[in-house]
Amino acid sequence: MELAQARMPQASPRSGGRVLADALVAQGISHVFAVPGESFLDVLDGLYEVRDKLELVTCRFEAGAVNAAEALGKLTGRPAAAMVTRGPGACHGAIGVHVAMQDSTPLLLFVGQIPFEETDRESFQEIDYRRMFGPVAKWVTQIDDARRIPEIVAHAVDVATSGRPGPVVIALSEEMQKVSVQVPDLGPIDVSRPYPDPAAITRMQALLAEARRPLAILGGSCWTEEGRSAIRGFLVAHDLPVTVGFRRQHLYDGTADNFAGDLGVGCDPALVAKAREADLILAFGSRLGEAVTQGYTLFDMAGATPIVQVHPDPQEIGRVFRTRLGIVADLNVFAHAVADLKPAATPWSGWTRSLRALRQKTSAAAEYEGPLNLSKILHELQELLAAQAVLTTDAGNFATWPTRFMNFSDGQRYIGPTNGAMGYGVPAAVGAKIAFPEKMVVCFVGDGGFLMTGQELATAFQYGVAPNVLLFNNSMYGTIRMYQERTFPGRISGTALTNPDFAKYMEAFGGHGEVVARSEEFAPAFRRAVASGKPALIELRMNPEQITSRATITQLRASAKA
Repeated sequence: MELAQARMPQASPRSGGRVLADALVAQGISHVFAVPGESFLDVLDGLYEVRDKLELVTCRFEAGAVNAAEALGKLTGRPAAAMVTRGPGACHGAIGVHVAMQDSTPLLLFVGQIPFEETDRESFQEIDYRRMFGPVAKWVTQIDDARRIPEIVAHAVDVATSGRPGPVVIALSEEMQKVSVQVPDLGPIDVSRPYPDPAAITRMQALLAEARRPLAILGGSCWTEEGRSAIRGFLVAHDLPVTVGFRRQHLYDGTADNFAGDLGVGCDPALVAKAREADLILAFGSRLGEAVTQGYTLFDMAGATPIVQVHPDPQEIGRVFRTRLGIVADLNVFAHAVADLKPAATPWSGWTRSLRALRQKTSAAAEYEGPLNLSKILHELQELLAAQAVLTTDAGNFATWPTRFMNFSDGQRYIGPTNGAMGYGVPAAVGAKIAFPEKMVVCFVGDGGFLMTGQELATAFQYGVAPNVLLFNNSMYGTIRMYQERTFPGRISGTALTNPDFAKYMEAFGGHGEVVARSEEFAPAFRRAVASGKPALIELRMNPEQITSRATITQLRASAKA
């Protein structure tokens, strides 16, 4: 008994708030994005004590804070933490939890809680967080005993990063933060990742040998640099045509000879038609969700087209489309397991070249009416980007322009909300620039989404970082207007917007703002923005008639009336 006690790590008495701060440090959490609240004052004080080990980033809106943390999780594969206050703070931050859940991103959200003795009285700002967040989080819990803080935080990180990654929500009772306890910190553990069954890999090779029109779809999250390199080695060696899921462009080099484009919202209709002709689908990490499968119509659910689906969560395999072969494995482990496999033959090389030709055709600059041609300026932007640039996108019709006309290279990272949440782009860019100040960070955002969370640029100024924002302005909620014109042509209801002078808005913060209305103005403006060394915004004055990169409002109305 005495020997066992002697071996236990010794710890000095600490408040619950300090124990929580130390627990985050022990788990390797580098950033906490927060909007402060009185419900976690003791935690804020604990974070003050570890400020040399963990950066507390004060944000302007809870949705911005959680989205910034989610973006960091996307970029690193490790969870960042967000902290919000009880009630309204939790409700505002919930959108970021939904993003993390549908995007399979590791995330920790800490929510202040009411005094324990007031539970179930509908106390000021009281919410049952287990019920509120249950459907959109991997795990929801509450810490009422300060002695359990290290245990619960450690388990939360394990849950957030294991299997299919996702968000964990932890409520912090008010009294627990103040109690002094003597408890050791708990560090991360080394857990071996699920390894693919060798027999399953042999079966996959046999299915490939029978194929003539195979198609790979890359998806999922937490791919490492080494994992992406390994899976690329397999795909190149087999000369397989490669697509990426909705807003998963960072998973594969868009300049590679076997890259065929993305399957998602606004993707090339010709690629969708070719995908229907495929005789083998290799879904590596993709859940084959609604966006990727074009509303669950791309494949036969009964499995007429053979599907090999690799995913770390067995519950996702065959969830909608019955697979010919399911492989439960960590995506990076799987990639290394197949990286050195050599094909006996690649009779589909002509098929691969035809899909690549489609990608080159659809991404070529096109002619559009009006003085600002987005296809041409996005081609210019592609040449102006740094080799290791991070690009974030908001949700909206504008977002289909960069994914059509830009090919992101292997070192660049393009991230966005696969759940289609507006208001993501700016906070994600600010969070990325704070975490990686040495990298060029560019945000794509529409006029609608910018005015939801654009105030997070104040956070960029506060922390001395300079993201670059490209604001696509067509004075409307473009996606909804598109659907409106298809269904109720000419009957504009609720989708028109009145906007401020966005360049002056940025200048009011002390940043660099410009308006670009003509194609030839863009490249010089972007160079000036980067050279300014300040947070910068370039407003792109779009032609509102050109509602998508493939259709005008007039064309949509004509089609609807036909």
